Amino acid sequence: MNQVCYSSLCQHPLIAQLAEKIESTWRSQLMLSPYNTPTDLGYVEGTLEGEKLTIENHCYQTAQFRKLHLELAKVGNHLDILHCEKFHRSDFALQIFGVDIVESSNQISAAIVDLSPVLPGRCLPRNYEEALKNSPYAEFSHPRALPDWGNIFSDFCLFVRPATHQEEALFLDQAALFLAIHCRLSVQMSASSSLEEQALIVAGQRHYCAQQQKNDKTRRILVRAFGVEWAERYLQTMLFDCAETTVAERSVSHCKQI
Repeated sequence: MNQVCYSSLCQHPLIAQLAEKIESTWRSQLMLSPYNTPTDLGYVEGTLEGEKLTIENHCYQTAQFRKLHLELAKVGNHLDILHCEKFHRSDFALQIFGVDIVESSNQISAAIVDLSPVLPGRCLPRNYEEALKNSPYAEFSHPRALPDWGNIFSDFCLFVRPATHQEEALFLDQAALFLAIHCRLSVQMSASSSLEEQALIVAGQRHYCAQQQKNDKTRRILVRAFGVEWAERYLQTMLFDCAETTVAERSVSHCKQI
């Protein structure tokens, strides 16, 4: 299958098309600002089993989101990866948009997209549920089971192995739909002044990140290419960081220092 170039990487067409769709949607629906990405983690090159490994990160922030992150990775000519997540600020009661695609030897082995719940109960708010229930639903011939740590995902999570070009196009449409819903709801939402709610949002994001870091496949690739110390830093700094604290936590910390 011919590869398609997006930014500096040439990858599987589904990955390149989705990456372009994500960026174009962000730019048209949100007011983006630069994100302070560590200089040594924005673009990374390494070696995995004798083949070149390239990782390219695109990061932004907005009034509602502390971090919009699109990661593209490539190993030689046989493995392409797209990873994207949107982490909202602690004073916005949003959910987490996430999408991942893994292509190996010209075949998509895994494609997942979700609007993952953050607040206790692991249920989506009514506005999310109504938007998703009223949206077209696509069926795939090869659904996949969620991993053991996947209790962070919603009932609407789509995890499949697209078997045909038509199913790849269907997944692209579904991912774009989830993203459009998330962007629309985020710009409609006002910031919350409730310190209790902000604390719950941060706790929910921390739980989400802790569960995602249990993905051994991602960790193994990073460790084999860059070593344990670098892999842990990348997982906790670029992929699943929980750096933001609530106003309440900052106040408590400040009082303790005084």
